[in-house]
Amino acid sequence: MTVTTQHEECTATVGGRLLMSMELGRRQWKLGFTTGVGQRPRRRTLSTDAWDRLPEEIAAAKRRFRLPADAPVISCYEAGRDGFWIHRYLTSLGVDNLVVDSSSIEVNRRARRAKTDRMDVEKLLAMLLRYVGGEQTVWRIVHVPSETDEHRRQLHRELWTLKRDRVRLMNRIAGLLATVGVLINVDAKFRARLDQLMQWNGQPLPEALRVRLSREWQKVELLSTQIHDLERARRAMLRESRDEAVVLVRRLLELRGIGDNAAWLYVMEFFAWRRFRNRRQVGASTGLVGTPYKSGTVDHEQGISKAGNKRVRTMAVQIAWGWLTYQRESALTQWYNRRFAPGGPRARKIGIVAVARRLIIDLWRYLDAGVIPEGAILKGRQMTPSGG
Repeated sequence: MTVTTQHEECTATVGGRLLMSMELGRRQWKLGFTTGVGQRPRRRTLSTDAWDRLPEEIAAAKRRFRLPADAPVISCYEAGRDGFWIHRYLTSLGVDNLVVDSSSIEVNRRARRAKTDRMDVEKLLAMLLRYVGGEQTVWRIVHVPSETDEHRRQLHRELWTLKRDRVRLMNRIAGLLATVGVLINVDAKFRARLDQLMQWNGQPLPEALRVRLSREWQKVELLSTQIHDLERARRAMLRESRDEAVVLVRRLLELRGIGDNAAWLYVMEFFAWRRFRNRRQVGASTGLVGTPYKSGTVDHEQGISKAGNKRVRTMAVQIAWGWLTYQRESALTQWYNRRFAPGGPRARKIGIVAVARRLIIDLWRYLDAGVIPEGAILKGRQMTPSGG
């Protein structure tokens, strides 16, 4: 009698719901199903090209655990290369899905730990049980953007990629020239200068090298053309579009020191689709907040968390330097000058990160509530009223 009672307690279902975890791979998906703590999970493997069989597996799991066909389903998987289409597919099936930040999943701290897809799917399933049981801090849930918000990111992300590839090619050209003693800046006039370049001994460049450099420069020109086309399209959208996100970009551009690249990236990656409740959420989402380590007599700062959106964090630091130049009378610049400017390089480096964090919070307030950063100047105007 005692054994039966314990078995019933261990296999009690979680409110009659089916829980499903997914470990997504390139070739196959590992699925795990359960309904309660202490229950042996049902494990299945699904080929990635047979993803449309997922409803069949869910229905089979419900029959296995003797759940009604209309029993609710809660699922989870780690955010990764597949993006959010699987989340949208599950949602269309009526599944309550969670996309989990993989860096927030707890792992064994031993020097060597076993890791397999089977263990990962069981780990996710166990954590999902804890989450639905009320342990909300067991992991971090990713905010899933709408399809419209996701499409808005394509333009500036493509620009980001094209510019990075162009810099990589130009660095390669400079490196190839350096192997024969030619040290020049690779710029827009490179093609006209190529035939006149001489190597270290005064001889013309070797034919094979010259041909390769010509091909590399053709790639640079192609990337430059694509970059100009995208920038032209973006300018046209800024002039003509009535999209609510573009309206926010125009508002940011009213502030001196904020250019097209920064305004567009801030809005499309950050402000247009995220709804922040307070400044702490804004700071944490940029990864520009500190990570203290305090235990016993040990007390030191580990640096910024570097969580959240890398593109926004990188741009935030660049714009912080520009803010000090173009907004000299702002309260934020005055604060930096008093506290960090007189120090050495390390103090100024710490200070600029603090400025970046405060500035992005000020910009959020500016877009969300219309509060102009204190002492800031708008383009085409003199001093603006303080933000209070």
